[in-house]
Amino acid sequence: MWQLLKQIARTGTPNERAPQGDDAWHTESQQIQQDILDVLGRALCIRQIDGGSCNGCELEIHALNNPYYNIEGMGIRFVASPRHADMLLITGPLTLNMREAVWQAYEATPHPKLVVAAGECACTGGMFRDSYAVSGPLSTLLPVDVTIPGCPPPPIDLLKGILTALRVKGATLPP
Repeated sequence: MWQLLKQIARTGTPNERAPQGDDAWHTESQQIQQDILDVLGRALCIRQIDGGSCNGCELEIHALNNPYYNIEGMGIRFVASPRHADMLLITGPLTLNMREAVWQAYEATPHPKLVVAAGECACTGGMFRDSYAVSGPLSTLLPVDVTIPGCPPPPIDLLKGILTALRVKGATLPP
């Protein structure tokens, strides 16, 4: 412990300046927020469902909530119930054990609803496609509005896919 305190005392306080931020992302995030308000008039509520993934896609989805992307500040939030959701964001291959749960979540989501398949597994079945425990890609059960390929897709691709689904269905959503 003393050695650590001595090291801290010897090091002193840093005197270098913080790096300058990138204003391009800030401008883009303001445009995203305005697009969401133009289409919905309120926040976009997403229910994320893991259909049997390896959790790679979930880690990238969690990165959307960090201070850099700050999707909550843009008017996108995750909700705990499909009854409060405008969009279902589903990851992983559709396993036999999750098939009924995903269908029930889809049925519980109010109309008009959006369905986004995130990650290679949800889009095509991925590397688990031929497994005995997998019933196939998400499109075998639900009508998918947008697919976001990648294993796992980076946060910016997830955000672009969410916005694409919102813009595609924007004409059918009530104000």
